[in-house]
Amino acid sequence: MYPQEHPAERSQSLMQKDFFKGIKEAQLYKKLANKKVHCLVCRRFCVISDGLTGACRVRKNIKGKLYSLVYGRTLTMAIDPVEKKPLFHFKPGSSCMSISTHGCNFHCTFCQNWESSQEFTEHAITQVPYASPEQIVEQTLEAHVPGISYTYTEPTIFFEYALDTMKLAKKAGLYNVWVSNGYMSKQVADAIIPHLDAINIDLKGNADFYKKLCVGIDIKGVKENIKYFAKKKVHVEVTNLIVPGFNDKDADFKEVANFIKGINPRMPLHFSKFFPNYKLNYLPATPEAKILRAKEIAEKSGLKYVYAGNLAKEESTFCEKCKNILIKRVGFEASIMGIDEEGKCKRCGTKLHAVL
Repeated sequence: MYPQEHPAERSQSLMQKDFFKGIKEAQLYKKLANKKVHCLVCRRFCVISDGLTGACRVRKNIKGKLYSLVYGRTLTMAIDPVEKKPLFHFKPGSSCMSISTHGCNFHCTFCQNWESSQEFTEHAITQVPYASPEQIVEQTLEAHVPGISYTYTEPTIFFEYALDTMKLAKKAGLYNVWVSNGYMSKQVADAIIPHLDAINIDLKGNADFYKKLCVGIDIKGVKENIKYFAKKKVHVEVTNLIVPGFNDKDADFKEVANFIKGINPRMPLHFSKFFPNYKLNYLPATPEAKILRAKEIAEKSGLKYVYAGNLAKEESTFCEKCKNILIKRVGFEASIMGIDEEGKCKRCGTKLHAVL
């Protein structure tokens, strides 16, 4: 007679099995000498010794192989309006299933999601219930929402999980959108682009801002990726968080606007309000007047669609030619008003730069 498994042993066995579900060998890395690995997921390109993690703290070298610790560990799953991303010119008025895991490849001192992106332990990751890509897609379909958003933290660091989910989502007729810091490697960008419908990328400030407040990040990588996604015909929108005393000068707003104008003057730009948080909790919130000033400068610089985030009167979309209201927004609710079936202004016939 075979020995019976004790209930406690069986419970422990199931827990171990569930734990290893969340660990998946990384798709993009190189093995180096002395059991070191070279991560190729983001532009930090971390070289990681055995037993250690990269800057994101969720990609770990285990005996000379690189693993994601957060595959399927969906920390957050919620239905959001697509406007919350923010994406104002992509499927306005629709909702999407939003998912995220622990971790981020940035260490911004002003992080708005610091509890899940910065201050966590490896043990905390293991306590997050596992949800397979199939389950994410199934729940999205059951919720009757048309897409999935990879958001809240940084989808680049859960790349394998996001990519597998994106592929299944596309097959199911769902759209995929990313909300990102834009610091993924070209390999990641090329892998997701065939399955990606839209992306909002943070352009946080100038080069000095990135080095100081984002701790050693090179702005060139972010700018290159904004250009690259636009070149590959992905719908791109940009967000600039205005942090008082750091990136709130007129020259800062002009720099952001001129960069976007050089790519496409119709690329939507969102200026958003900073709220005291994390290591910069001593700063004041961004004044409303400063956000309106940023919007004014960006529009004078030649951008056609500029939005003042968190200000209700400044988030509707108007025709770039006749100023007819096209999409009215109140909070995160959007109503299409002045656009015909071809996406043109009903008053003057000007085409709206949007995916409807």
